[in-house]
Amino acid sequence: MTVHQPSPSRYKPDIDAALNTAGGHLSIGRGGFTLHYGNGARLSGYDIEPIKSECIAAGLPVIDSLAAPFDAVAELAIRGPMIAVGRHPDPEPWHSLSFASLQAIARNYADAGAEVWNVPGIKSPGGRHSAEPTS
Repeated sequence: MTVHQPSPSRYKPDIDAALNTAGGHLSIGRGGFTLHYGNGARLSGYDIEPIKSECIAAGLPVIDSLAAPFDAVAELAIRGPMIAVGRHPDPEPWHSLSFASLQAIARNYADAGAEVWNVPGIKSPGGRHSAEPTS
């Protein structure tokens, strides 16, 4: 009898790299997804649901701004700082060309209505703590 082994994820190596990088995370928006796994290293695409579920299950921080109001997300993306991935955050005050911690930016996105997972201390819009497992 042959036992079917599930095929390994095509995203697993990149997710593992993101888990081992300070600030590594998955961002999801109206233009698809971007997996940030190093200083300047990114993987982008449009196959959102598979990578989102894999990242959440792996414990990687995920910021999904699809449900947030467009104007709020645009304001954060245009005027807010970028997430420091694989580098140290810049000191405050932050501006559009500076780098801030993942925690600080994830909180801003959650406050704007984005869904956030696997960032300790941040609640998602549905009221579920982001560190709780998803169903």
